[in-house]
Amino acid sequence: MLEPQALAAGVIAEVLSGRNLNEVLAELWPRHPDLLPRQRSAVQDLSYGTLRFFSRLDFLLQALITRPITHEGVRCLLLASLYQLNYAKTRPYAVVDRAVEAARALDAPWAAKFVNGVLRNFLRRKPELLLRANDFEPARYCHPQWWIDRLRTEYPQDWAATLNANNSHPPMTLRVNRLQTSPENYLALLQAAELEAELIAPGAIRLIKPVAVDKLPGFRDGMVSVQDAGAQHAAALLDLVSGQRVLDACAAPGGKAAHILETAGVDLVALDKDPARLQQVADNFQRLQLKGQIVTGDAAEPNGWWDGRPFDRILADVPCSASGVVRRHPDIKWLRRPTDIAQFAAAQRLILASLWRLLAPGGKLLYATCSVFKEENEEIVAGFTANQSNAHRLALANLNGQLLPDPTHDGFFYALLEKTAGAA
Repeated sequence: MLEPQALAAGVIAEVLSGRNLNEVLAELWPRHPDLLPRQRSAVQDLSYGTLRFFSRLDFLLQALITRPITHEGVRCLLLASLYQLNYAKTRPYAVVDRAVEAARALDAPWAAKFVNGVLRNFLRRKPELLLRANDFEPARYCHPQWWIDRLRTEYPQDWAATLNANNSHPPMTLRVNRLQTSPENYLALLQAAELEAELIAPGAIRLIKPVAVDKLPGFRDGMVSVQDAGAQHAAALLDLVSGQRVLDACAAPGGKAAHILETAGVDLVALDKDPARLQQVADNFQRLQLKGQIVTGDAAEPNGWWDGRPFDRILADVPCSASGVVRRHPDIKWLRRPTDIAQFAAAQRLILASLWRLLAPGGKLLYATCSVFKEENEEIVAGFTANQSNAHRLALANLNGQLLPDPTHDGFFYALLEKTAGAA
């Protein structure tokens, strides 16, 4: 069986070629059913960690070699090993020995000796190389330069803190299903299960140490869900009242849709154009014992699925760059390109305009993204309200519309729009 370092190197190579990290890992596990839980965990940690700090690790690697490494397997094995030598608790000699063993399994006779020499050279020069890395912004902040420059321009006071937050491990936050229990009662259940936690917002509980969901009391019975505290604002901002007709556009995997149903007895339509992802919505509803209408359709093209009845509330949780959740998906930093943001913005404008005509006069639409880039957020909303005479932007109670990632939540954007009563 391959060493976790070798398996992780293969994952990293596929991601750097343009593939999604979650998809690559999902394909890996069935090919290696003999992996023990601890080995699987090691592969995942190495993959996520190496991609989280990729530009720093790549800077260090380039400083250690005299010519480009043409074998991608060797290159990614060295990146994963440098991650361990910088961030893991594994003893350095063990990291080097396992990397050399993994290199012997590659189709390159020279690889083992080369890997051994590079890693031992790094250990000798580590203090000097780390100082040099701090002088190069992509290596210091572990983001592409264009991303750093963009945040520095848009958030002059917060750009560095945002970048650092992106490189941290994300919190594991729970949303209590108030149809079944209260946050206070659930905290008591966690305490009884010897799981330390704290209430950080109404209904939002942060675990001090993440655990598998099957360790959570009542999870299978729908008592609680895993959902970032930032995402939990959506249901409250919609100003829900029982009996309303509500649309959750782009609903998969269903966290916000479920929260809406837990908040008020509304007639909910959960829409998404991906039938496979809609199955996740159905699974969530079943586990949480909730009922909503699940519809396959494109939010940008309502004529294909809308029945003509207006909605009192619409959640437009539009596709975006996901720049606010990169600590959960570190591959995004390296897969995104500067030109992608304008493409997302064009799609967002189309979806917002298409959904607006489905909103009843006097109704409210919540525009939401998990992005921190203003081109996808503030600029979309400002442009829409400037050109839509019946769109009025409402203030958000006790909330800044742009949430930047911090220790308690990911990055999100919210803007609440009301359609002028009497308007068509």
